Amino acid sequence: MTHVPDDGRPRLESHPASGELRGLALFCHGGTATSIEPPRDAALSLVRMRAIEQFVRSSTGDRGIATHLLRYRVAGWNGAAADAYTDVRWAIEQLRAEHGPGLPIVLVGHSMGGRAVLRAGGDPQVAAVCGLAPWTPPGEPVAHLRNRTVAILHGSGDRWVPAKLSADFALRARAAGAHVARFVTPGGHSMVRGALRWHRFVRDVVLGGTGIEPMRPDITNALGQPVPEGLAVPL
Repeated sequence: MTHVPDDGRPRLESHPASGELRGLALFCHGGTATSIEPPRDAALSLVRMRAIEQFVRSSTGDRGIATHLLRYRVAGWNGAAADAYTDVRWAIEQLRAEHGPGLPIVLVGHSMGGRAVLRAGGDPQVAAVCGLAPWTPPGEPVAHLRNRTVAILHGSGDRWVPAKLSADFALRARAAGAHVARFVTPGGHSMVRGALRWHRFVRDVVLGGTGIEPMRPDITNALGQPVPEGLAVPL
C-alpha cells in the first residue's frame, strides 16, 4: 500500500504485517546536501534502502512488523530547511494517525536519511534508531536522544561520509544520556560490500527495538561497554 499525498509531498510505500501487528519500521534513504529535485528512482541510495526494507519485511512481516519506505519530496537536506528531517516527522505522524500511538516505531536511515532519523529519534513513540553510515556533521543535536536506544553501523572505508563523523556523534550522544552502540565494518558508503551484514544488523535492531526479540548480544554488550569500546565495535 502506498500513501500518495498531493504532488510535491512525501509519500510512504507501506507493507502490512502478515500476522498480528506488533511494531513499525520506517526506512529512510540517503540523498545529497543540496537539491530541490525529487529523488531519482534509480538512485543507489534508494535502491539499497529498498533492498534492506525488503529483507527486513521478508524476515519480520510474519512476526508482526509492518514496514514503510519513505520517499522524500526532494533529494537534498538543504541547510536549515532540513527537508529530509521534516519528511521523517511527517511520516511518523502518518504512522501514528493510521496505527495509533501505542505501537513501537524503529527508525532506519542511511547517510542523509541517517541524519534525519537520528534527529527525529526523540519522538516518544520511537523505540530505537538505526543509523547506517549516518551523515552527522559537527554540531548535530544529540540532547533529544537521552534514554533512546541508538545503533550505528559505519563502513571503515567510507569516502563519502567519513566514519569519524558518526564516531564523534556517538560520543556526544553518549555524553547526553543516549544508549548508543556503534559498529564498524569493512566497506564503503554504499553498503554493497558485505551487504548481508548490513541487512541482518537492521533486521536485528528492528526486532530488538520493538521488543519482539531480545536485542542481539553484540549490540547489548556494546550498549553496556564504556567509551570508546562500545562505540567502535568491529562487525
